[in-house]
Amino acid sequence: MKKDHPKINYGKVGLLLINLGTPDSTNWWDIRKYLKEFLSDRRIIEVNPFLWQVILNLFILTIRPSKTAKAYKEIWMEKQNMSPLRYFTIRQTEKLKEKIKQKDIIIDYAMRYGNPSIKSKINKMQKDGCENIIVLPLYPQYAAATTATVCDEVYRCLMNMRWQPSLQIISHYESEPLYINALINSITKKISELKWKPDIILASYHGIPKKYFDNGDPYHCYCQKTSRLLSEKFTQIPIITTFQSRFGPQEWLQPYTDKTLENLPKEGKKNILVICPGFSSDCVETLEEIAIQGKESFINNGGVNFDMVPCLNDGNDHIALIEHLVNKYLIK
Repeated sequence: MKKDHPKINYGKVGLLLINLGTPDSTNWWDIRKYLKEFLSDRRIIEVNPFLWQVILNLFILTIRPSKTAKAYKEIWMEKQNMSPLRYFTIRQTEKLKEKIKQKDIIIDYAMRYGNPSIKSKINKMQKDGCENIIVLPLYPQYAAATTATVCDEVYRCLMNMRWQPSLQIISHYESEPLYINALINSITKKISELKWKPDIILASYHGIPKKYFDNGDPYHCYCQKTSRLLSEKFTQIPIITTFQSRFGPQEWLQPYTDKTLENLPKEGKKNILVICPGFSSDCVETLEEIAIQGKESFINNGGVNFDMVPCLNDGNDHIALIEHLVNKYLIK
């Protein structure tokens, strides 16, 4: 090799866990910055982009940050000074490093929106000599608005590289046995801690507009598949599927979680347990929308007992699942 040849790092494998994202703080401006990036993604909002930017900047970003900041303040981890989603994603990364200790494997995490960005982590991995990068979007059920937009951003990063690493993306794992077993173990553990028996278990997934499903998005089918597999292995209590977090006037996947929580007590189901299988880490959608708002709505409409199964977070079952998912792509 000539002495003037540029130094090139090589021989490494990168493993990147990617979650949705989180604001850097509960500050209004940090919330607004995060929402602007998130709601500007055309995979998230599939309408005329020019019209949407007008609506977004003139109306939504002047009103919604205050409401979102209030929700984040309810669940913010003051001691760690971060959101639960960031905390658990960091913990997942750290625990995976403890499991996979090969020197030639670099393990890190990124967020699709907010910090640390996918671009910064992909570029760093390439500069550190990762000739192969394995990407695990932490969304069990594939959707265009989650997994696909992660892929879009990863591809954009590679487009600007002269020497591109090879790439593997684990696009979904909704029926992976270790995932189903981990969910069942979490349900069983929670029920063992209760002093009452649930009449029903409500499996609440993040919703998408119905037109996305009509246009071919497989997300609804993947959610139903996860619930079916759960019901087949956990038969003690009925499990029903609902969809949460809708916004705007259009129709979303049904049944809606909030409406179901209002109606269950009227149907005689006054003791319920909720699980959110589509979320890999507890976040504002699980801790504020379900555990706080959902519980309040259920009790106010005649419910008696309400509890929620924590997400898999950094539990041993979840780390074992992640290790299993990536192992097939690692060069031994």
